[in-house]
Amino acid sequence: MSSSSRKLEVVSPVPADIDIANSVEPLHISEIAKDLNINPLHYDLYGKYKAKVLLSAFDELQGQEDGYYVVVGGITPTPLGEGKSTTTVGLCQALGAYLDKKVVTCLRQPSQGPTFGIKGGAAGGGYSQVIPMDEFNLHLTGDIHAITASNNLLAAAIDTRIFHETSQSDKALFNRLCPPNKEGKRSFSDIMFRRLTKLGISKTIPEELTPEEIKKFARLDIDPASITWRRVMDVNDRFLRKITIGQGPEEKGMTRETGFDISVASEIMAVLALTTSLGDMRERLGKMVIGNSKAGDPITADDLGVGGALTVLMKDAINPTLMQTLEGTPVLVHAGPFANIAHGNSSIVADKIALKLVGPGGFVVTEAGFGSDIGTEKFMNIKCRYSGLTPQCAIVVATVRALKMHGGGPDVVAGRPLDRAYVSENVSLVEAGCVNLAKHISNTKAYGVNVVVAVNMFSTDTEAELNAVRKFSMDAGAFDAVVCSHHAHGGEGAVDLGIAVEKACQNITQPLRFLYPLDISIKDKIEAIAKSYGASGVEYSDQAEKQIEMYTQQGFSNLPICMSKTQYSFSHDASKKGAPSGFVLPIRDVRGSIGAGFIYPLVGTMSTMPGLPTRPCFYEIDIDTETGKVRGLS
Repeated sequence: MSSSSRKLEVVSPVPADIDIANSVEPLHISEIAKDLNINPLHYDLYGKYKAKVLLSAFDELQGQEDGYYVVVGGITPTPLGEGKSTTTVGLCQALGAYLDKKVVTCLRQPSQGPTFGIKGGAAGGGYSQVIPMDEFNLHLTGDIHAITASNNLLAAAIDTRIFHETSQSDKALFNRLCPPNKEGKRSFSDIMFRRLTKLGISKTIPEELTPEEIKKFARLDIDPASITWRRVMDVNDRFLRKITIGQGPEEKGMTRETGFDISVASEIMAVLALTTSLGDMRERLGKMVIGNSKAGDPITADDLGVGGALTVLMKDAINPTLMQTLEGTPVLVHAGPFANIAHGNSSIVADKIALKLVGPGGFVVTEAGFGSDIGTEKFMNIKCRYSGLTPQCAIVVATVRALKMHGGGPDVVAGRPLDRAYVSENVSLVEAGCVNLAKHISNTKAYGVNVVVAVNMFSTDTEAELNAVRKFSMDAGAFDAVVCSHHAHGGEGAVDLGIAVEKACQNITQPLRFLYPLDISIKDKIEAIAKSYGASGVEYSDQAEKQIEMYTQQGFSNLPICMSKTQYSFSHDASKKGAPSGFVLPIRDVRGSIGAGFIYPLVGTMSTMPGLPTRPCFYEIDIDTETGKVRGLS
């Protein structure tokens, strides 16, 4: 047991998450850092309980061998979620506080949208949580605010550039972009050389450019209809989904219809999650494509001259935030990209730093968003491709509740009491739903990793139901299947899972296998993923065909694919439970996050700005004015 880890005193029934979180006094974060042997030179304190771990920590440990790498996915969930975050935290509490292993939990930073909306926070739950829970779920260390600021700076640059190009001649535009100094000489700023190189212009002195070159350089000629970049904010606000900008008198009638996304849907969030260094982040931010010129050429952040400024705004956000679990084991919180239009995984840099910190025999456990058809697939084919890291074990979290739903049980609706079928024994319903679990096991095993099923136990589950899940899991090819009670008992309830995961990591015999190579066509990659869902084919809309042709012509066909589809079914239809097959997957549109490094086909309609329900979570949230402690976070 590490010096910073501690055992919990649990009570039954399990109190509210915020009450449990407030009942445990967190250790000073310097103690957590000391236990990981992080040199104080390599982290910056953000108060008593949070610290930013600097990238220099990785540089110092580059010669260190990596620990074991574990990803946590799940079966196709109900709208209530099946406890992947809770399982991730509980497993790490078991490994660190009970099995005396060096361990780091790597989690995404939650958006404030769900925190104040429907779902609540994402710090785990019960006796398996990250603390301080309120700091984890609210501002943390400001990374999402940095993303919001940089995203909106780029949005302002786009519309301002269109405005100035509309009202100025080529010469006037060029003269203002390259103004003379006191001696009357003009010069290019460093970032302008990126655009000059892109245009094939090798001249370094502004006065040497021909009128034709001046026009090519100064006039981006952005096609307003092609702009895909939208403004963002980290609040659920349905009335910002579609807005009209430019209505002020000074904008001279240059209105444009656009909208807001939630901040975690910004491509800059995906860039943060997939970057491998400060230099790599600078390049990715500069390569982000915001739309096309009227001639059909992609326009990037660097074309607008803003790539360097975006990196400056993000320079602190690139460092992961160190926190702790209820049992004193370390957590790195970093990045929180959407799991549908983006890849839904925490950052590469956090995982890389953590793997060095735990060293040989240690464990890094990270969570992949939604079911394994989405989160684990993107973890393998996108995140591991860019990181070069190889996981040894993949966990599939399952619940009796979700399996009953897949077996034909009544609809599960957030905010409504569960039907009696979900709280009384029905082994045959569980067994019928295990086809969903089997599909997730076989899909995950195909990557060459050992699969451990974690059955997240609820108080209403019976022994016969749990045994049925374990037996079905083993018959479907899982390395092991373990019943866990970490929500009710903390790390102690996941000790058997920890032992199973260690054995799975020690017995890996195969290399990582990707689902598809990068050098095949966009369509072939889409179809490989669709086949893994159970589809018999893919149907493309005219818009999707047009976009695929455009991205191929622009040279982006070698990027991985990030499918944007419902998390509630293997198919495009959320009502199709279990393991549907033989369906044709419809691709409505295809878009690109070129800086982040993937193409994302849209299967159906995806909302990137959630709305608030009639009774949002914020009704419960308040502060104790005597103690300053937050109440009502869930």
